[in-house]
Parts: sequence; structure tokens; C-alpha cells
Amino acid sequence: MTVDPSPLAERTRPLVLGLFRIVVSLLFACHGAATIFGVLGGTHGKAPGFGQWPGWWAAAIQLAGGVLVLVGLAVRPAALLCSGSMAYAYFGVHQEHGLWPIQNGGEPAVMFCWAFLLIAAVGPGGLTPGRVLRRVPGRAALSV
Repeated sequence: MTVDPSPLAERTRPLVLGLFRIVVSLLFACHGAATIFGVLGGTHGKAPGFGQWPGWWAAAIQLAGGVLVLVGLAVRPAALLCSGSMAYAYFGVHQEHGLWPIQNGGEPAVMFCWAFLLIAAVGPGGLTPGRVLRRVPGRAALSV
């Protein structure tokens, strides 16, 4: 006897997408914080100066965009901005050092680019403030 996994997959889809969004954006925000503030084992004393192009701005997008996507606010536009910043990082910084991401150290940029593009396309999934508040008894339903 075989079991059709489709009903389970459909029921858990919002939760899995929400967890994916949270993990990816947390890692992204940590990368931005490490670059700007030199925390979490980040820049090892080589933090870009305030407003320095492109390093500081990339880190600011990573931190702010990552936090927005993490908490589930303005997810699609923030994720699209994060994806675009990683596309820029790959083609503007990494690709000149080799054709393939494995050669040029661009694997994280490629993975973040495609992960955030997926989030922008399919939405935030579950575990967003709107979805959580809708489930609290006595609260008005929010539309997200």
C-alpha cells in the first residue's frame, strides 16, 4: 500500500516556506551585520567605511533586507532587492575571477540570489506576523 504524500505536502507547504525564508534571511542579515559591524567573526578588521561603494551598501542591503524578509514585512520587494544585490555581487565582483562559481568564490552570492528570487516569486509562506495574528483568538484578521 502506498501513501500519497500530496496532502501532507500541501498542508506543510506554508510552514516549510516560512522556515526556508527565516533561515535564508537570518543568514543574509548576519552576513550584513558581520560586514558592517565586524561581529560574528566577520570582516576581521576590514569593514568598509560608511557609505563606501559597493561594500558598505551591499552590507546595508544584506542587513536591512534580511531583517525585513526575516520578520515577514514587505517580503516580496525586499527579497527582490536582496536577489538583485547578489546578482550584482556575482557578475560585478566574482565572475571576473573565473567562469564558474566554484572557481571564483561566488557560490554564496549565487545561492542567495536564487533563494531570494524564489521567496520573491512564491511569497513568504507561513510564520509571518499577519498569519500569526490571524490565528490569535479575539484579534481581527489581517490581510497580507
